[in-house]
Amino acid sequence: MDIVTRLHLHFKARFIGADEFGNRYYEERKARPGKPPRRYVRYDGMVEASKVPADWHGWLHHTEDSPPPEGGYRRHDWQQDHLPNTTGTKFAHRPAGHVLKGGKRAPATGDYEPWSPV
Repeated sequence: MDIVTRLHLHFKARFIGADEFGNRYYEERKARPGKPPRRYVRYDGMVEASKVPADWHGWLHHTEDSPPPEGGYRRHDWQQDHLPNTTGTKFAHRPAGHVLKGGKRAPATGDYEPWSPV
């Protein structure tokens, strides 16, 4: 993180909290006239918006007035852990027939009729 960003956060914003991924969240100390105070996230590592978990997303976008409680909200059994976008990584979804998964597509079922110009 560059020095200008560090100085801005130090003098203009106050630390609100951090998530389990190491991202840190801030809010402006002084709101602009007629507008809510800006809210910021300082990512741990690569800047990628999908790294913000749902608990903090609501607060960051002014959907929630207060930040999530320490340790996060109560979770249901059916909820999965948050994962950032994995597109372009080795963890990306590759359906059957994908080039990086063997490249063998299932044979056509016969219900396809190709268009041919007259």
